[in-house]
Amino acid sequence: MEKNKNELRLINMAEVEAREVDWLWYPYIPFGKITIVQGDPGEGKTTFALHIAALLSKGEMLPCDDKKRKPINIIYQTAEDGLEDTIKPRLLEANAECSRILVIDETEVQLSMTDERLEKAMQETGANS
Repeated sequence: MEKNKNELRLINMAEVEAREVDWLWYPYIPFGKITIVQGDPGEGKTTFALHIAALLSKGEMLPCDDKKRKPINIIYQTAEDGLEDTIKPRLLEANAECSRILVIDETEVQLSMTDERLEKAMQETGANS
C-alpha cells in the first residue's frame, strides 16, 4: 500500500529498542548528534559554542568534566555571524585548532535538519566519531 506524503508517519514505541546515550559532555552534548544552542541575540551563544569547540579541537577538558579526550573535528553552523569578522576572531581568541573546525557553507543550498549531506559530511570528516 502506497503512503501519501501528507500522511503522518507513526512509530509504535513497543518496536523501539532503548539504548543509553553516549555523552561527549554530560549532560549537555550527546556524542555524534546535532546540538543546537538557542537564545536571544547578545546572550553569548556564539562565544560559548566556539569556546567549547576550541577545547574539543585541542582535546582539552570541558568545564566541570575530568574526562581526558583526543582532539576532534567539529562541524559548526552559523545563521547570524560572519566567518571573517566574528567566527574566526573568536576561535583565535579561544586558541582553537582551526584546522579541526569546519563551517557549513549554505551559500548555494540551505541545510535542513534531515539533510543527508550533514550525515555524509560528519562521516567524511570524522566529526561523528
